[in-house]
Amino acid sequence: MDCCQPDLETEFDEQVVARDLEDYRSRGLPAVTRRLFDALVAAGVEGRTLLDIGGGVGAIHHELLRAGLATVTDVDGSTAYLSAARREAERQGDIDRIRYRHGDFVQLADEVEPADIVTLIAVLCCYPHMESLVRLSTARARHLYGLVFPRSTWWMRAAAAAFNAVSPLLGSGPGFVHAEGDVDAVVREAHLVPLMQATSSYWRVAVYRRPEGAT
Repeated sequence: MDCCQPDLETEFDEQVVARDLEDYRSRGLPAVTRRLFDALVAAGVEGRTLLDIGGGVGAIHHELLRAGLATVTDVDGSTAYLSAARREAERQGDIDRIRYRHGDFVQLADEVEPADIVTLIAVLCCYPHMESLVRLSTARARHLYGLVFPRSTWWMRAAAAAFNAVSPLLGSGPGFVHAEGDVDAVVREAHLVPLMQATSSYWRVAVYRRPEGAT
């Protein structure tokens, strides 16, 4: 494993996943994810397909399925998350419309079919090789591309540095704060154009669309 590569199996264990699943069941989508959801629905999800990279417990794709989405491919590097996502899909009656793939999307990308919509929610903050991840994932987006990732403010960089100083003691992998302008530049290289941009104190939410005829 790359020395900077997170061990998603260890970092996202059963305890972390159980907490996320309980949060989703009791509170619904977090505020920043809700902003992404609202933007995608406004742009049109009826009958479309979704590639949810790092889908976690499946929160956004369950909400999008209820909003009219057709099918989902969920790619995740955590066995615990995929197991929880399957259980939640069974509970919600969505299991027949979701395909699961386990592993690092960058390594699996050639085997993953394009989708109308691609989402990465709190994935860039866990992944060191931003350019590879964004370049390969934008190539799979036929219509919309949605991101939630940390803002590259001084306080977020300071928080990441402090966290990374103690993360080995906590048994956690490193966190990453990629420059927002660098992320935007890689997305635009894929001929995707901004549709919505929003920020909270900690997060940036961005949705891009592929213009008709763009490749």
